[in-house]
Amino acid sequence: MLTDAKIRTAQPRDKTYRLTDFEGLYLEITPKGGRYWRMKYRFNQKEKRLAIGVYPRISLKEARKAKEEAREQLLRGIDPSAEKQRLKREATDPKNTFAGVAEAWYAKMLPGWAASTAKKRRALLNNDLLPWLSAAQIKDIRTPDVVSVLLRISDRGAIDTAHNAKQTLSQICGYAKQLGLCDYNVATDLNNILPKKKVKHRAAIIDPVEFAKLLVHIDAMQSGAIVKTALSLAPLVFQRPGELCQMEWKEIDFKKQQWVIPIEKKKERNVFDGDHIVPLSEQAIELLQNLQHLTGHRSYVFPNQRNHQRHMNPESLNKALRGLGYNTSTQQSAHGFRASARTLLDEQLHIRIEWIEQQLAHRVRSSLGRAYDRTKFLPERSEMMQRWADYLDSQKKTYLLKG
Repeated sequence: MLTDAKIRTAQPRDKTYRLTDFEGLYLEITPKGGRYWRMKYRFNQKEKRLAIGVYPRISLKEARKAKEEAREQLLRGIDPSAEKQRLKREATDPKNTFAGVAEAWYAKMLPGWAASTAKKRRALLNNDLLPWLSAAQIKDIRTPDVVSVLLRISDRGAIDTAHNAKQTLSQICGYAKQLGLCDYNVATDLNNILPKKKVKHRAAIIDPVEFAKLLVHIDAMQSGAIVKTALSLAPLVFQRPGELCQMEWKEIDFKKQQWVIPIEKKKERNVFDGDHIVPLSEQAIELLQNLQHLTGHRSYVFPNQRNHQRHMNPESLNKALRGLGYNTSTQQSAHGFRASARTLLDEQLHIRIEWIEQQLAHRVRSSLGRAYDRTKFLPERSEMMQRWADYLDSQKKTYLLKG
């Protein structure tokens, strides 16, 4: 059995020789003084050698530990030398670097994302994650490594981006764990690392009189029929601006007075099953019928002015509001019509919250724990949407009479 003293006093000879320990472990000493740990073992009835490392970088104690690990592998039917080579190949495989795993994760998630989400995730990877983690083997990344990346982002004041990066890192590392490329997700236990996100509320008018004033201004606005119709329809349907601008004529059922938004267009597409039904009031139907003669021969109800094969940019709605004198950051934004409708339907018309939330496509749990149902409360929601449109008309008339 070897000792540290025996190893230190051993001298090179004319030929390579061995200092034997036990259970196949030995130290090989070359004529030039090189000292290499080896282990002799048998696998599939063949004698083989396992290279463990160089002394003194690998101590006697560490060599014995490596030998024990190799013996355990043999008991499990694993060839230690072949396993070492496999791990070495994995360690140099580009697919197992952070960049490789991140790209695989991105490709997997891409079909379920909206174009805007895909663009944001691509920018986050390229600008904030890959420059610092790209070449690192995913199994070698530790929590302090990801914390360093996140703090680099938050330190420049990009708090929202840092939180998005935290979520993305957790998803990538979780994906790597599922593939067996690492033992645990290093990006899960990161509570209190980042400053809290600033809650941004969409600018929305919730005062009935001021909201009526806004609607009167929309009715009187001087603009093209497409933008004006879209902005007039926004408060009547209170869906997201992106969904409104992507409206297609094939989604409109004039007979049933419904707009059926395909699930793939919804932000909630990964949460809900089925398309989202938006009942249309008589006022909404009239707006669409008046526009049909202009854009009905195209796919989109609100085509892009420069490229009719594409839909109108949602920012056109905010631009139109700014043209009416409204600050879209502090007064009223296109997205804010959702908040305006939710508040006024509740406080002025006293509509049941679950009907409103269902119409907004928010998560509404039933007594049985079920989430969104595309047809739930549909008759009630149809009545609500007509009542809402009538209320807006009456508010506009009252404002004009008093004005």
